[in-house]
Amino acid sequence: MERQQGEVTADRLERLDPLCDSEREMIKDTWAKVYQNCDDVGVAILIRLFVNFPSSKQYFKQFQQVEDPEELERSAQLRKHSRRVMNAINTLVENLHDGDKMVSVLKLVGKAHALRHKVEPVYFKVRKNQATCLHITITHRHTKATVFPLSLSQILCGVILKVLVEDFPDYITPEVAVAWTKLLDAIYWHVKGVYEEVGWASSSAM
Repeated sequence: MERQQGEVTADRLERLDPLCDSEREMIKDTWAKVYQNCDDVGVAILIRLFVNFPSSKQYFKQFQQVEDPEELERSAQLRKHSRRVMNAINTLVENLHDGDKMVSVLKLVGKAHALRHKVEPVYFKVRKNQATCLHITITHRHTKATVFPLSLSQILCGVILKVLVEDFPDYITPEVAVAWTKLLDAIYWHVKGVYEEVGWASSSAM
């Protein structure tokens, strides 16, 4: 029997770990600090993505032959695209209490990347049950360090979190990192749902 779209969406949402009010506030507070450095953080995210996952360059023809991170950093085109990434995240953070608005934004993102850019959905993925853990050292003002294990796939969402942790160690505590992981996980699941709705066909598992 064919399943209704609402049933598929409900099943997908049941697999998410929802944000509580305090986690939403933690995300908003930390993002306010991050967004003050919008351009630099966005560039850092894309450069880390290209360096750690060279295959992601296939979707950026203008950068495919650029290997030097410093040359990438000077690119006006890269800065322009990084600003779009940061502005999309900013819109999501601003609407954390408006689920319909978030779904609407992610639907636009998903359709653009599936239909126009042909980006494999795995590049958005966060895997909570990944066998290999990413150990992030979070340095605090009053403690030496806390090692916080994050089980995730370090593609775009993982790269975003890693850059935030490394560049803003005073603000990304273990609790804040958990909240961000939940948000990034939600981004992937909603985008994945859009790919399914548009009939995405790929040899790569989502």
